[in-house]
Amino acid sequence: MDAIVTFFENLTSFQKLIWIVGCLSVFWILEGVYPLKKHQYQKWKHAKTNFVLLVSTMIINVVFGIITVGVFLWIETNNFGLLHMIDLPVWVEILLAIMILDFTSQYLVHYLLHKVPFMWRFHTVHHSDTHVDVTSGTRHHPIDFIFRETFALIGVVIAGLPVSYYLMYRILTVLFTYFSHADIRLSPKLDKAISYVFISPNTHKFHHHHVMPWTDTNFGNIFSIWDRIFGTFVYEDTKDIVYGIDVLDAKKSEDILYQLKAPFQKGLKSAEFKS
Repeated sequence: MDAIVTFFENLTSFQKLIWIVGCLSVFWILEGVYPLKKHQYQKWKHAKTNFVLLVSTMIINVVFGIITVGVFLWIETNNFGLLHMIDLPVWVEILLAIMILDFTSQYLVHYLLHKVPFMWRFHTVHHSDTHVDVTSGTRHHPIDFIFRETFALIGVVIAGLPVSYYLMYRILTVLFTYFSHADIRLSPKLDKAISYVFISPNTHKFHHHHVMPWTDTNFGNIFSIWDRIFGTFVYEDTKDIVYGIDVLDAKKSEDILYQLKAPFQKGLKSAEFKS
């Protein structure tokens, strides 16, 4: 276990990039072999918009990375946070750290992105994708991503995490983000079994349905237990799913300038008016 912790403590930016590219590539290939839905669309053209947004989030990540280093130094100097108050085996600390971050920086902020009108305006860009596949996991308006990273830092401070635990979580969340968005077909029994603990591909697809109530369900990223605990979990027939969001122009799903400007539209329906 110590060797694993040491490995993540020394994880380089290049290794993280390799992981991101590797996960994207594996699920991209699987989508071609075992697709959930056989969409008639130009995959590379669709991916271009999502990759442009990925570049913007990577730039933001660099800025937050600098801030995060300062936060970790402050935590270590002041012995602040939950993990500094209790003495647990390393594997239990790691599991607890991942669960805390999954709740704060995924479930909680995702819930708020749907319920707070101002935040929802920026989150619509993620939902405006009319062809959900692995690249959709990279589709975030820059301000949406700033919300998410802010809540991640809050989770780090609450837990008092060492950097190694945080990087373990980041590696896992990349995997689950691409896994849950990937347009892959698992056997119904396997997908359903996975969904009892984790967010499976089918589970997250309901969240990308274009109208309520499914749009406001399945907020989790790694664990599905948060949705089950707070009554936001749903699992139905994937044949009924229609991707997109009814508050934005579906024909401009791949128009990057439209997507960046969309949250600032005066007439954009906000979360409080969703029905």
